[in-house]
Amino acid sequence: MGLRFQKRIKLGKGLGVTMSKSGLSPSFRTKAGSLSSRGISIRTGIPGLTFRKSLSGFSGKGCLVALSFFLTLGGCIAIGIIRIIF
Repeated sequence: MGLRFQKRIKLGKGLGVTMSKSGLSPSFRTKAGSLSSRGISIRTGIPGLTFRKSLSGFSGKGCLVALSFFLTLGGCIAIGIIRIIF
């Protein structure tokens, strides 16, 4: 059995970067699922019983483009809010 190394660094609400032996991977997580460069994952369940489904049709560069779009959109919204406050 092989060992796996994985460390997630939180960058904000739902945003993060996962470090592993294969490199860095950005991701966005919610209670319902996650969006990362590896694809989309949907989670649901009740205490003690969970279901997780990975959608393979959204993996690769297309998903990375979508993730980059959402990260950029979130950054623009954050900058707009900061400008309004200050």
